[in-house]
Amino acid sequence: MKTFPYIFLIALLSLNFSCNKDDDEVDILTKDGPFPISELVGSWDATKAQFSVNTVSVDVVEDGGTARMSVQSNGRFTITLDPVDRDAYTVSGEMFWEPWQQTYYFAILWDTYPDDWDTYGHTYDGTTLSFNGGADTGEYDFNNDGDMSACSIHFILVRS
Repeated sequence: MKTFPYIFLIALLSLNFSCNKDDDEVDILTKDGPFPISELVGSWDATKAQFSVNTVSVDVVEDGGTARMSVQSNGRFTITLDPVDRDAYTVSGEMFWEPWQQTYYFAILWDTYPDDWDTYGHTYDGTTLSFNGGADTGEYDFNNDGDMSACSIHFILVRS
């Protein structure tokens, strides 16, 4: 009968360790996919910075403005947009890979929406990066009234 308390104690400890909170899944931003996100480190100049919703489309670069992106090795980035008809402004976030069914989607977690991310079509050849998203993957103030509107985005950037 003396062995029963020891068996009970061992069972109780095993149950305690199996219910540990540290075992909960944590979202980890994947940095390795078709290419490591760290390959994007450096400065990039946009040849296209297009924002579109319905039949309205604005390309900041085509209209005479500039767009420049700076990327850190951890995937953090800053994009500075300088349209010709308003003051320059900056957006930032983090790039990563969204794993799904044995493939990866290029994804961005924008700082303005830290609990949600969007996936984008992309191409990358070592010197040119392009990414484009569907509806509601970006924002732009189309009529310069101070209110951002959800839109799709298409960026083509070359390493500077």
